[in-house]
Amino acid sequence: MNNSAALEVLVDSLAGEGIDVEFVKQQLRAQHIETPSWGYANSGTRFKTFPHPGAARTTREKIDDAAMVHQMTGIASSVALHIPWDKPPDNDYVALRQYAQAQGITLGAINPNVFQDEIYKFGSLGNPSAGTRELALDHILECCEIMTRTDSDSLSLWFADGTNYAGQDSLRARKRRFEENLKVIYENLPANGRMLIEYKFFEPAFYSTDVPDWGTSYAFSIKLGDRAQVLVDLGHHAQGVNIEQIVAFLLDEGNLGGFHFNNRKYADDDLIVGSVNPYELFLIYNELTDAAQSDDEPARATAERVAYMIDQSHNVEGKLASMILSVVNCQEAYAKSLIVPRAKWRAAQANGDVIAAHQVLNDAFRTDVRPLLRQVRTEMGVPADPLAAYRASGYEAKIAAERGTAQQAGGYQS
Repeated sequence: MNNSAALEVLVDSLAGEGIDVEFVKQQLRAQHIETPSWGYANSGTRFKTFPHPGAARTTREKIDDAAMVHQMTGIASSVALHIPWDKPPDNDYVALRQYAQAQGITLGAINPNVFQDEIYKFGSLGNPSAGTRELALDHILECCEIMTRTDSDSLSLWFADGTNYAGQDSLRARKRRFEENLKVIYENLPANGRMLIEYKFFEPAFYSTDVPDWGTSYAFSIKLGDRAQVLVDLGHHAQGVNIEQIVAFLLDEGNLGGFHFNNRKYADDDLIVGSVNPYELFLIYNELTDAAQSDDEPARATAERVAYMIDQSHNVEGKLASMILSVVNCQEAYAKSLIVPRAKWRAAQANGDVIAAHQVLNDAFRTDVRPLLRQVRTEMGVPADPLAAYRASGYEAKIAAERGTAQQAGGYQS
């Protein structure tokens, strides 16, 4: 069946369920996914980094690659920066912002790095050394200033802080150090800025992690104020954790700030979004869409401001094709969440019809929305099949020839 015929069948089916297809298309055109600068550079595991031909060596090359992903997908118009990996040699962030704009890209969330240097061996804001805490704080405050120069409205905070052995440090003291320093950061945010506090239940610390779960991030956030919110990374949970329930809770509390999208099988695998568990991705999007379409004004307002960001480590695959696939998988999950017949679903829930309520979601998840997405992309002026278009573009061979194979990892500015 060609796309036109498949689209006609899909539209008729959705109309039969009372779905406004034009509204679905409007929402899909407005979707936005931010890609990470570090996803375009060489990355690897604790054991080995495998250099990839053409991987970005400088921030401008990362921006060029992000622009290519946006050109193929139409919904990835911003790129997150990691400092100091993306620090310009002359500290000219205005010129960097202007370069990005010339490529059709804006600079997104600013991500401080307080985990890589030797001095952070025992942590950053939780470190027992006052000197180390001050160094980390100064760096994050510098990133607040960088936000003003890049027109960024988000400070994305992840900390590797923790301990490896019982008794290594006072757990309550570490908590208080974090509260004290986060308050200083919060008070120095730009007027339009917010801080997104990420969490991770283990690694690199293996006994205790200072920000181990969403509850800790939430507690810190509500103490700070309404410009501090929780950042959910899909790989930062123990096995079996119901992430969509966390999403629903934070939406209802008005405290869901954003996502770092990736996928996992065992731990923080940082795999392509939707590659292992596409049903989970759909269920997460379903909670977001449900809040966005609800009569609950606070939940709707929270859903409308969620930052959708990708955070992946492309270790054995190429950089751009995998990023494009992640964006496409997010599009498909979102599209499926938009075609859930919510009145029918609510009725089944209210009637206690467990199977019917469950089946409503399953039917939406199993629907092939690709014909509709191809039409939406065509109407947006981007390739109907982004991955195929990228492979046919010659860009991969071009950057491999121009850049060669860089040996450094982590995406340092050259």
